[in-house]
Amino acid sequence: MTEAILLVGGKGTRLRPLTVRTPKPMVPAAGVPFLAHQLARARAAGVEHVVLATSYLAEVFEPYFGDGSDLGLHLEYVTEVEPLGTGGAIRNVASHLTSGPDEPVLIFNGDILTGLDIRALVDTHTTSGADVSLHLTRVDDPRAFGLVPTDDTGRVTAFLEKPQTPEEIVTDQINAGAYVFRRSVIDSIPHDRPVSVERETFPGLLSDDAHLQGMVDSTYWLDLGTPQAFVRGSADLVTGRAPSPAVPGRRGERLVLEGAGIAADAKLSGGTVVCDGARVGAGARVHGSTVLADAVIADGADVRDSLIGEGAYIGERTLLDGAVIGDGAHIGADNELLEGVRIWCDARIGDGAVRFSSDQ
Repeated sequence: MTEAILLVGGKGTRLRPLTVRTPKPMVPAAGVPFLAHQLARARAAGVEHVVLATSYLAEVFEPYFGDGSDLGLHLEYVTEVEPLGTGGAIRNVASHLTSGPDEPVLIFNGDILTGLDIRALVDTHTTSGADVSLHLTRVDDPRAFGLVPTDDTGRVTAFLEKPQTPEEIVTDQINAGAYVFRRSVIDSIPHDRPVSVERETFPGLLSDDAHLQGMVDSTYWLDLGTPQAFVRGSADLVTGRAPSPAVPGRRGERLVLEGAGIAADAKLSGGTVVCDGARVGAGARVHGSTVLADAVIADGADVRDSLIGEGAYIGERTLLDGAVIGDGAHIGADNELLEGVRIWCDARIGDGAVRFSSDQ
């Protein structure tokens, strides 16, 4: 069956401070590293061999996943010394593939949460005889994305950079970050220099009259590049809106991992996950949020759509709404942290030090 490359080398700068100590694919979503969901879905689609293209904090992947045998996979790890871009990373792991020149190789980006029918993408690739096949998804506002128009057979006709004017929005189809490459195309990517598949490889193939096939699959799709998106993706995994065989428990309003302590009158809702060793105090309310291992939500705190890092402390009656709290940070009582605030790892905020409303 098809083998796969997973691109997991990015620094995840848009996700900081979550990624200061943890590479983006290893940040927990619904209680397990996000990468575990991608590997489980690949395995369910019949993939048996996955090569992980690592770079940033590369040393943390193998101790967690090992050789992949626990997942029914054969995993290999290849580390880029210098960042090579998406195309360069793909080329850099080519020697670890076992596919023949005309066989298909799946490629996934390590920060996309999707319900893509992986088998259907491979089938589309083989039946169309394409050199590269791309998963495309439709979005309401494509201005933040590169557009990928196709003809009536699904063949890609152009790659258009982020459109600036209404006239440039010729389609609502965008590159969704999953591909099937003919193995020989991977071997044709330049070696030992940075290459972008989006800006160099794909347009170059198109100008050489290669066959690039698009498959529109508009099931669940979310780019987890920002903290707000990551929190939402985790909540969607917990509630079942986003599919994954790797969620460690039943789908529902909450996911409480073994070893977490929840007060009897605390309210958890909206796909909240509370990880091992974390504690949620009396009268606290946690909605649509991720509470990582060994964090503490003190009595009466109100946490909404936020991510609480490992070992962080949220004080009594503190309100968090759309906040990201780094590992080990200490937020005192009676604070209000709202709307995209990011508190760095190990930072300390005293009682009542940050407020948006007057003293009470």
